[in-house]
Amino acid sequence: MPVKLFSGARSSGISFNMLHRDDLSRLKQQYVCLADGKVVDRSDIVKGYEYRKDEYVVIEPEEIKKIEPKTAKTMEILEFVKSSEVDPVYFESSYYMVPDEAGRRPYALLTKAMEESEYVAIAKLTMHNREYTVFLRPHDGGMMLHTITTKKRFAKWKGSVLLRSNLKTRKSK
Repeated sequence: MPVKLFSGARSSGISFNMLHRDDLSRLKQQYVCLADGKVVDRSDIVKGYEYRKDEYVVIEPEEIKKIEPKTAKTMEILEFVKSSEVDPVYFESSYYMVPDEAGRRPYALLTKAMEESEYVAIAKLTMHNREYTVFLRPHDGGMMLHTITTKKRFAKWKGSVLLRSNLKTRKSK
């Protein structure tokens, strides 16, 4: 079923633009070749993997497409679990999942079935060239998608005290 994602959270912070002090014009970012100091046009930029210090293998866009995960264009639902079995501490980012015109009926049926059964879906999808494990749950008559972080990214806690082995410390001078 075709869907679109919209960010479920907005930053409330202030954002600044980089300006030229003399005339307050906005600045643009450019890529500069370290070898000759010249600005490089986007059409002349390729992706490369550094396999040894300063030695690269160029990876063409066609090659990247060949190795894309199957979730690059579609979301794969892996399983359904009781909503009570999922700890929200693992939620990273939240998105509203909205159906395209062709997907409205299956979307509504899936949402209703998940609401009535109190089940949620664990799925995989690719966003921003990275594969994510996600959690789908009904929310206010629609569906929310949450990216999930792994246990490896959490500091270890014992009671309410963070274990020292997980803290990065600096030596004083």
